[in-house]
Amino acid sequence: MVGRLPLGVTPEQPGEGQESVWDYPRPPRLESSTRHLVVRFGDAVIADSTSAYRVLETSHPPTWYVPRDDVDAARLRRSRARSTMCEWKGAATYWDVLGDDGAVLEAGAWSYETPTPTFADIAGALSFSPAQLTCELDGEVARAQEGGFYAGWITSDVVGPFKGIPGSWGW
Repeated sequence: MVGRLPLGVTPEQPGEGQESVWDYPRPPRLESSTRHLVVRFGDAVIADSTSAYRVLETSHPPTWYVPRDDVDAARLRRSRARSTMCEWKGAATYWDVLGDDGAVLEAGAWSYETPTPTFADIAGALSFSPAQLTCELDGEVARAQEGGFYAGWITSDVVGPFKGIPGSWGW
């Protein structure tokens, strides 16, 4: 995949059981997964699933989407804090995440209620950023993708470099 790499970018070599984000496609691909995801806001469990989806896109660690049935609906409320449009998935709907003792994380989750046909399987599923919440994949706490705009989950099974680091805006 070296032909797709930006000038001066050298991908890390994946080890056994690892994937390189430079082997992920563009446009992105959606995959179902039976891996165990848990999302927490403080001590409150917001989501717990073994039937999630991951979005794989060149240079990005996977972004995970949890079916609404696996999310504690009492911990969500529709947010008015922001709106965004994804060129691949469509218009995002944001959700405030409600923790214990009145804690609120504004726009802490998002969904695509009416996604583009390619991403129809994630209609209504929720995504969460490890920059704001504790996101676990098979018991491993995910690290946040740098840059503040992206919400990929960096775990030991993916290698980069990842979009979001300084100098990567044009990737």
